[in-house]
Amino acid sequence: MSVLLASAPEPSPRSAPDDHHDRTVLGHRVHVAHRPGAPGRMPLVLVNGIGASLELLDPLVEALDPERPVVRFDVPGIGGSPLPWVPLPMAGLAMLVRGLLDDLGYGRADILGLSWGGGVAQQFALQHPDRTGRLALVSTGTGAMMVPARLTVLAKMLTPRRYNDRSYRREAGAEIYQGESQAAVDAVFSRVHPVMFRAYLFQLMALMSWTSLPVLPFIGAPTLVLAGRRDPVIPVVNAHLMGALIPRGTVHLHEGGHLGLLTRPDELGRVVEDFLDA
Repeated sequence: MSVLLASAPEPSPRSAPDDHHDRTVLGHRVHVAHRPGAPGRMPLVLVNGIGASLELLDPLVEALDPERPVVRFDVPGIGGSPLPWVPLPMAGLAMLVRGLLDDLGYGRADILGLSWGGGVAQQFALQHPDRTGRLALVSTGTGAMMVPARLTVLAKMLTPRRYNDRSYRREAGAEIYQGESQAAVDAVFSRVHPVMFRAYLFQLMALMSWTSLPVLPFIGAPTLVLAGRRDPVIPVVNAHLMGALIPRGTVHLHEGGHLGLLTRPDELGRVVEDFLDA
């Protein structure tokens, strides 16, 4: 494991809008945003945080190389994707990502998982190593078996109210989103859709019934573990633990919080770009 420190941000090119459309994948109608990029480039699949529609990732996508193909999607029940009849486990969500790649004609892909999406990304890398290029795990942990946040933080993360109630988000965000300015957090959340409690509960169930901790040594993909020193949701010790257990893991720490990748996309988007191009 190696540990890197954040460097000064560099300007990044801005990309054209993605193609938004619906696809049927493994029997689920999934809302997808796809930027084809340049032919022959390895695509990057972005897997979002709990409750977040794909628009949350706009700042990162705009900071990435416009020639890099990018795929992002709304998890069933979130944003433009209808709620499934039953909760999908992490293994099922990894199969959904594989089906989406099949549908788009991609054999392999780099995978970036943010927060809750980091669980899906880890499961995909374990379940489909032949389809995984590089793996970026951002502000994330190992599921049910990890060093937890404080109880007051966990209690605020058990509800989707921060997506649906701006005043509650500002109140809760003072504790959840330490390390980020209120204006930056408001700008990120202004993009996303309201969230149904049942859909949020389904995602919670997937996370709470899953852990990657015992099998992290079996992740063979080169892996970037990107974490904020001031993240109260995923204590930074989890990043060091993951970096130590993943054989080809590298830990990069920055001075922000849980949403650092989205509130400082030029700085941290460059870190992601350099890793993917290494």
